[in-house]
Amino acid sequence: MLSELQNLYERNLFESVIPFWLRHSIDREHGGFFTCLDRTGAIYDTRKYVWLNGRQVWTFAKLYNTIERRPEWLDAARSGAEFLRGHVFDEQGRCYFSLTREGQPSFYQRKPYGAGFVALGFWEFARASGEDWYRSKALELYARIAEWIANPSLLGRSPLAGGTAMSNLADIYILASLALEIGDSAMLAKCLQDIRLHVDPGTGLLHETATLDPGLRKSSPDARLICPGSIFEIYWILGRALRLCPDAEAEALLLRALDAACELAWDTQFGGYYYFMDIDGRPMLQLESDMKLWWVHCEGIYALLCAHLQTNDSKWKTRLRQAHDWTWSRFPDAASGEWFGYLHRDGSLSHSLKGNNYKGCFHVPRMLLYSVLDLRRANQH
Repeated sequence: MLSELQNLYERNLFESVIPFWLRHSIDREHGGFFTCLDRTGAIYDTRKYVWLNGRQVWTFAKLYNTIERRPEWLDAARSGAEFLRGHVFDEQGRCYFSLTREGQPSFYQRKPYGAGFVALGFWEFARASGEDWYRSKALELYARIAEWIANPSLLGRSPLAGGTAMSNLADIYILASLALEIGDSAMLAKCLQDIRLHVDPGTGLLHETATLDPGLRKSSPDARLICPGSIFEIYWILGRALRLCPDAEAEALLLRALDAACELAWDTQFGGYYYFMDIDGRPMLQLESDMKLWWVHCEGIYALLCAHLQTNDSKWKTRLRQAHDWTWSRFPDAASGEWFGYLHRDGSLSHSLKGNNYKGCFHVPRMLLYSVLDLRRANQH
């Protein structure tokens, strides 16, 4: 099975997914990347979404650094990096969320995540290009992101009287992702400690937003929110952190969370993983909660592969085959390349687009790339 997956993922990555983005997304005139692409790659919105541009810089630079030093991959990464360098920062050093095609500010989102992916892209591009400015800027952003998370008022999001103090799984994700690239073991140890705030003691699931007051743990839909894709993603990211910061208790709770998410989120009627769920099965505020999304299934496949390679437990191999088969029969588009992103609950196509302001060149190629690298190592033994 593992050799079969390796061959399939290599072909899909190098013959379908990456060629699609190389052909259609690069703005040869102004630099940067278009991400709003229809099924065939035609552009339907010329705005440049900052976090997706940072992610795409990372993708092409990572391919260059880990697979082969192809000039076309470095050139693509440079197009995005230089566009961001010239246009993404406001006068206070914060990042816009979207820009016009030419680079004028279009929208500002008062969250740190766009800056996080700019930093990831810059760090990987610095490794590929050897240009110190990008490395220094990535480190500067990394420090500022930690400050913005600790004090959201720096981004114009001051605490409100009726607000509830929360720990966000996305904050742990972005800090751990950057810390892994940079090699900050102290931050990784902190993330492994902070993840404990999110554990539901009864089920082992990880709350998407964990109230800091235990008495409010399930007091609202936000506090009860479970995002299976986030659990899949945080599982393998913090699994990598454990290599630098061994923590047997954290390792066990992460494996339990993955197990619980697989059990809760698999749709026993139609197959596939739900997008959002309420931990108590109560009504959801997210009307799209029962949809099946590309990134959730990408993260599920890679998390299950990691669990299988880590434990050699047949349970994970069975789940990996189940997730792979369901995903592969619905998301990849053999006709036009890349993957569809959005399915109805029954697995039928909801939208035929290949990219928008949330879907870009990241989750699919990252899953395929990391799976290929891990499978190559596993299949050599």
